Amino acid sequence: MSQPLLIAFVIFAAVMYFTPGPNNVMLLSSGLVYGFRRTLPHIAGITVGMAFMIAPVGLGLGTIFIAYPVLQTILKYVGAAYLVWLAVGIAMSGMAPSGQDNRRGPMTFWGAAMFQWVNVKGWVMVIGSITAYTAIASFPWNIVIQTAITLVVGAFATVAWALFGSALRPLLRSPVVVRAFNFVMAALLLASLYPVFADG
Repeated sequence: MSQPLLIAFVIFAAVMYFTPGPNNVMLLSSGLVYGFRRTLPHIAGITVGMAFMIAPVGLGLGTIFIAYPVLQTILKYVGAAYLVWLAVGIAMSGMAPSGQDNRRGPMTFWGAAMFQWVNVKGWVMVIGSITAYTAIASFPWNIVIQTAITLVVGAFATVAWALFGSALRPLLRSPVVVRAFNFVMAALLLASLYPVFADG
């Protein structure tokens, strides 16, 4: 694997992970509502779930989606429906007082990991990783390297977004302000559906 190609992939992964998308919007909101510690399973689920999508797609699962494009369409709209449900949950959630549980609760590890399989931005990243960096994906060992890089970059990005949300807790104490913030987060989550409908 050439060094320029490796650097290009690291930059690609960083851009995909650090830019706003469904995962980051949910982490920001979860950090604010539940705090950083309670958001850790959500962080771990996203990081592990995304990284280990790379392996099966790189090792052949991606060809199924190429052979049966209808599966991509189904996946996109199932993901869109789930994002709408999540957006409603975020919009309705309020700050969890210290030592008390919010009725809805933060996303679990498995919930976050499984969400990646219906996350539109996640699929853009995974398919882009395999197709745009063919020289890497041509060799099984290099898919392992891609997975490892994705794990590291993903860990940094998800922690950063959750910490940002958690850092807002002392600033956003009013229930009205928190509810308004969550409405904005829900709207951004819905806005992330634009690629689904733009592609028809």
